[in-house]
Amino acid sequence: MTAPQPPREPGLLLRLAAPLQSWGERSHFTTERDTAAFPTRSGVLGLLSCALGRYRGQDNGDLRRLRLTVRVDRPGYVLRDLHTVGGGLAPKDTVRTAKGGTRGENRSTVYGHRLYLADAAFVCALSCTDVAVLDRCAEALMSPRWPLYLGRRGCPPEGPVLLDQSSDVLGRLLGLPLPAQAPGSAPAVTLLADRPLDWLPRHPEDPDDGTRPSSEVQDEPVDTAPHRRTFRTRRLYRGSWRPPGHQYTGALGTAYLTALASYLSPSTVLPPRADT
Repeated sequence: MTAPQPPREPGLLLRLAAPLQSWGERSHFTTERDTAAFPTRSGVLGLLSCALGRYRGQDNGDLRRLRLTVRVDRPGYVLRDLHTVGGGLAPKDTVRTAKGGTRGENRSTVYGHRLYLADAAFVCALSCTDVAVLDRCAEALMSPRWPLYLGRRGCPPEGPVLLDQSSDVLGRLLGLPLPAQAPGSAPAVTLLADRPLDWLPRHPEDPDDGTRPSSEVQDEPVDTAPHRRTFRTRRLYRGSWRPPGHQYTGALGTAYLTALASYLSPSTVLPPRADT
């Protein structure tokens, strides 16, 4: 029986890795700011908008045509950080109440928490039939209009975001080296997508085959204008995949970076290349 193959589509490969990243999922202008366990669709499109120099509320209809598939290279762990607002200020100068008034002296400092993903790494495949959209995004990521960040402004990426532009982006995604231990001790790699992952190679021990939605996430941007930000719910497909042993390079370090550079060479990011 022939092994399943991913659909051949043009697209971009983005590596989203940093000491800290945070992808807001439910919180909205509250003192408790959460994070999803993976890059959200709204967050990735926001990163592209930042690279393109687009303001909030500006039309992003072209970016919404992009399909998103995320490979979880390192899930990281959740870090909880305490934040204060208004400390050391007179009550009249600190955070206003919801009714527009001032807070009493004993309540002038507002406490809150922000959650981050620490030491996480993801590779995102963005595919689209409109190559012109991919070209614009690739060029912008190579020379972004504004500084890029992973979910929050205090979370810059640890290196270049754009890895590759390919006519077979999902195939390239599966072939990328992994910053993980040898297969004997490594679990299956998780992939998350906005469409069925029925093209993933199957393994009898993997619980997630990716053919049916595993959950729903509310991260499809509808309106990004300030104070009108709204999102639509989309289906999330989760699949498990066991790469061949030669793709494992051990923990993140020079061995992984060398293998990654070797895999990508001599591919060029601009212009789109024909795969060999």
